Amino acid sequence: MSPDQHDYDIHLDDKYGSLTLIDLPAEIAAHEPWFNQTLTTVNDAVVRLGIIEGDFHWHKHDDQDEFFLVLDGRLLIDLRGRDTVTLDHHQGYTVPKGVEHRTRAPNRTAILMVEAAGVVPVGD
Repeated sequence: MSPDQHDYDIHLDDKYGSLTLIDLPAEIAAHEPWFNQTLTTVNDAVVRLGIIEGDFHWHKHDDQDEFFLVLDGRLLIDLRGRDTVTLDHHQGYTVPKGVEHRTRAPNRTAILMVEAAGVVPVGD
């Protein structure tokens, strides 16, 4: 099944919680593309690690903004009716609530996402 058919490995559990060291290089190395794991919760937001390659489907979040930070690789964010945003290593971008978007990665890419704890990763 391709990512277009929503074959994503998404884990919403808070893997590390508070007062725990998170070894990002080890987490990145341990997973293959289309993996998404909540690493920790900060107040009313979650920090998620994504390992992606290829295209995610078009979606939007009606009530939540979504922040993307590239740790390794290149992330393209297509925005419906707007220019595509390209993020390289250590670059970030916020997609505001209600904006339809999809992420794409031409090669294996590791990203951090920060969003409201109740957000549905595949969109509303």
